[in-house]
Amino acid sequence: MASRTPASPEKPDAGLRNKNKLPQWRYIPRQKLIHLVRWETPYLAYLQDRIRSPALDSYFAITANLGTHTFFMVVLPILFWCGYTSLGRGLVHILASGVFFSGFVKDLLCLPRPLSPPLQRITMSGSAALEYGFPSTHSTNAVSVAVYALFALHDSDENANQYLGLFLKTLSYCYAISIVLGRLYCGMHGFLDVIIGSALGALLSVVQCLYGEMFDDYLYSGSLKAPFIVVLIILVLVRIHPEPADDCPCFDDSVAFAGVMIGVELGNVHYAQSGLAWDYPAPSTAPFELEALGWPKTIARIMLGVLVIFAWRGVMKPTLLRLLPPIFRIVERLGLSLPRKFFKQASEYKKVPKHLKDDNVIPSVSEIPSFLTSMRHPRRSRGVSVGPQSAADAYEALAYREKRRRESITSLGATSPSIKESNGSAGYIDYAKPNNQPLKVQTSGLLPTPNSSDLALYEQMMGSGTAVYTPPTPISDAAYPYNSISRSASEDRRQNEEEERQIFSKLEKPRVRYDVEVITKLIVYTGIAWWAVEGNPVLFELVGLGFSKQTG
Repeated sequence: MASRTPASPEKPDAGLRNKNKLPQWRYIPRQKLIHLVRWETPYLAYLQDRIRSPALDSYFAITANLGTHTFFMVVLPILFWCGYTSLGRGLVHILASGVFFSGFVKDLLCLPRPLSPPLQRITMSGSAALEYGFPSTHSTNAVSVAVYALFALHDSDENANQYLGLFLKTLSYCYAISIVLGRLYCGMHGFLDVIIGSALGALLSVVQCLYGEMFDDYLYSGSLKAPFIVVLIILVLVRIHPEPADDCPCFDDSVAFAGVMIGVELGNVHYAQSGLAWDYPAPSTAPFELEALGWPKTIARIMLGVLVIFAWRGVMKPTLLRLLPPIFRIVERLGLSLPRKFFKQASEYKKVPKHLKDDNVIPSVSEIPSFLTSMRHPRRSRGVSVGPQSAADAYEALAYREKRRRESITSLGATSPSIKESNGSAGYIDYAKPNNQPLKVQTSGLLPTPNSSDLALYEQMMGSGTAVYTPPTPISDAAYPYNSISRSASEDRRQNEEEERQIFSKLEKPRVRYDVEVITKLIVYTGIAWWAVEGNPVLFELVGLGFSKQTG
């Protein structure tokens, strides 16, 4: 068994509770990287302060949606239905791999996001910060798509049109840069997160571009052995996904996209062998020609395809959550269950509650109107949070606070600067310097804009504060409260415990998750992918929305 880190009388470090210690081989690299996360935070706050504006808040909050799992899960099926199967398969490979491996690393190292305060987190989802920060999955997704698009444009006939090719290449660069910079601007990630996330995305795209055809040749060899081995490898990767120190939802997304990968591979192979597809034995393409089919039928098949996918999800999810618990209880009594932390075992509950918000990959039908409204009114929909949001945030704030307290105690004659509420004009905070000369800082509804000693002031704010979240409401850009960040390094233990209680009482807590949800996700998302690549193309032919080989 791997050795464990020794117990410490100090506050637990970020993402580490006394009962959830990490093995040494995970703990040591994590401790080396946590110093970089702390070092970069004041610089991130400095940059955020200098460039923030309401217009940029809305822009980066909206464009962040273009790097989410939901966006790609809506767009990817359309590629398969409109004849771009090879492009769709390539994007599924890089995106599913990006989501899985970025989540794998997040749960492996348990590194928190940069501290808030001093950063403010701008998002259209109040629960967006519940995951660990390293690496940035948004950056992985965006860069992988951009690099893959650039490879495709380089090899395509689009280059014959110089201006169109230049436009698409510029669009790819702008897309990736906007998402990556937006992660920094919104205070959701640090430089380390986006650099490693971007490198991971670029690597996955290069691998797909260099070896994608070789993989397809192997998969479409006609033997059942190839898809069986691929599915087995995916299931093994799901099984060995690291256990996080905190209740982090990274595993949920990894399972969902593992299911997507399984469904795409199995569906494509079977559809290719059915005789209905074009380009067999290459990756099977659903018959489609826009000129012959026409726009009305094309739009109709897309709408029908989306409806079928939502219907599958709406029916299968509650059905499986109702049928699986009794089976899991039998398996558990046989001693064959493989439970994960933070998931309730079947023996601990009677039934799974209805209307679970099961993931953030595909929204339920009831959530679509609010999603569309948020896109039309971004200033009303985006929220700004100040203070810890997740358990990892809270433990990092406590750990940094304890670190600063120890440094203050051991520094001979040093007194830690304190932050206290100003008695002057509203909208100002007094930062007491060592010589007790207050430095007035205008907040103006954004981060403080100091006249001097910027980085020192931002660093002083690190590790302080309780959770303050401004939910998405139609309000103006009013000043956000900073009174709660006033803490002194010389407070007694009782007050520290009270601070800790207050921090954890205001956290955005992940909901209870149930063991049956893992298998449910695998089946539901495998089915979603199968409907996208095989089920719906066959359905299109049956209802008169297809374009068979005979009509071509």
